[in-house]
Amino acid sequence: MNKEIIMAVLLGVGLSASCGFRVFVPLLVTALATHFGWFPGWVHNQFSWMGTMSAIIALGSASLIEIAAYYIPVVDHALDTIATPLAVVAGTLLTSAVLPVDDEMLRWGMGLIVGGGSAGVVQSGTVITRILSGKFTMTAGNGVVASGENIASISGSIMAFVLPIITGIVALVMVWVMGGWLISRFRKSTV
Repeated sequence: MNKEIIMAVLLGVGLSASCGFRVFVPLLVTALATHFGWFPGWVHNQFSWMGTMSAIIALGSASLIEIAAYYIPVVDHALDTIATPLAVVAGTLLTSAVLPVDDEMLRWGMGLIVGGGSAGVVQSGTVITRILSGKFTMTAGNGVVASGENIASISGSIMAFVLPIITGIVALVMVWVMGGWLISRFRKSTV
């Protein structure tokens, strides 16, 4: 496999896993990186719209609203019902955007499986964590969980560009561990 494709997949996994914590933050970081040309060549030409000022303003506004909403009890749980499918879409979009592949079917297929799957697993893990936090702390601990998720999303998104190999590997391990944890919780609930 081409070194450039491996780097792009690791970048995509890092960004997608960050979408599992907050949907819009990784999109905003990618839009800023594209706009300022911090990482030229990372974003496929078809996705150059992400670097436009309108996209940055829209994604910045959405990021601020999303971050703030997770600090409001009950709203945070309701937001998870919307954020879960959106995280999969955002993870798919980001991984597809950074893959240096001209074959549309391959790009979007890898985007969905690698990016959407990573984002979906991480988002599912955060949903269960928030439910457990709400149950054991009567929602008092949900703000701490939200802060941790915000930090993970922001730092993960930035680190995905700065250190894509390390961030991608950490994200893959995190997805593997969370996926195993989710499967074991599902098996226990069905027994």
